[in-house]
Amino acid sequence: MADRIYNVLFLCTGNSARSILAESILNKDGGGRFRAFSAGSQPKGTVNPFALKALESFDYPAEGFRSKAWDEFAAAGAPVMDFVFTVCDNAAGETCPVWPGQPMTTHWGIENPAAVEGPDIRKEAAFVAAFGYLKNRISVFTALPVANLDKSSLRARLVGIGQSEGASSPRNSAA
Repeated sequence: MADRIYNVLFLCTGNSARSILAESILNKDGGGRFRAFSAGSQPKGTVNPFALKALESFDYPAEGFRSKAWDEFAAAGAPVMDFVFTVCDNAAGETCPVWPGQPMTTHWGIENPAAVEGPDIRKEAAFVAAFGYLKNRISVFTALPVANLDKSSLRARLVGIGQSEGASSPRNSAA
């Protein structure tokens, strides 16, 4: 079905940085084929200003984001996800809710730019790097012929994307 729009949820612990970056990137670069969302297991309640600055610097949407709990997407009436990607190692190790529709899941971990300490220029550089890694992964993902791949092939490709440059953890699995 060529007109299918795939729902994608990016998960992080705080839903303030990496998952927000990924949501914005996929919504802009997804060519109308994907609808991205983000959430966290322990949302911070605010979006990291360096994440918004990085998005703005690359001309990506940086408004309307909020830090929210992943339970919103497991509740009745939530959009049914086709894919769920964890982008931080902590969230990957947590017990996730049962997602309606049994989406394909995998880990695309990258280092936490919000954990970088020091002057603002160093923090900004960490967010720019995180943006780049996520943009590269999302570019490969959006180029996949999702509708034409069998489940096993798609799963292998998703795991491979998560092991690309910038991967924070060698453990990577898909369910």
